[in-house]
Amino acid sequence: MAQTRRPVVEGWFDDGDRGGDGGDGGDGGDGFRLLGTRCYTCGSVFFPPVDGPCRNPACGADGLAEVALSRRGRIWSYTDCRYRPPAPYVSDPDVPWEPRPLIAVELEAERMVVLGQAAPGVTVADLAVGAEVEVVPGVLYEDDADDADDADDADDADDADDADDADDADDADGEDAATVWTTWNWRPTGVTA
Repeated sequence: MAQTRRPVVEGWFDDGDRGGDGGDGGDGGDGFRLLGTRCYTCGSVFFPPVDGPCRNPACGADGLAEVALSRRGRIWSYTDCRYRPPAPYVSDPDVPWEPRPLIAVELEAERMVVLGQAAPGVTVADLAVGAEVEVVPGVLYEDDADDADDADDADDADDADDADDADDADDADGEDAATVWTTWNWRPTGVTA
């Protein structure tokens, strides 16, 4: 079965395939980076990226450039998420919920804190305020082909005459596609799990 990788939110991170310099700033790593915007006038950096004028109330200038954020930062705070988050968070209700730490990471160069989930296998016992972490690619959710087919079937009912329907294309080549929804995670440096 073919898999299609899609970011949960378009434009918030770069998996290294966009052809940039990788922006790794000497940190090493695979080129995965969070993306923000920087004001040309005052130098303020924002995440998530913004369009329009600078959000710095002392500036307000037009002209923001996309920038890759630091790959590494220090834990500012963390907590253990012991309950299944409500919608729009996507999780399989048939699978038992496993607690997952949420980490607030201070990016010193950007003078900001960015929140994200810990990488799989990382527990609160592995974390400490001030410890160094790095951003790594993560998977939020995977749609299996049946989920995608169910969604396509609903589309088919609404749009029976659509000759370009993705479900028809899958049927034509005999292969269904699953979607892997990608995001970012924070992982303590030196951990390869």
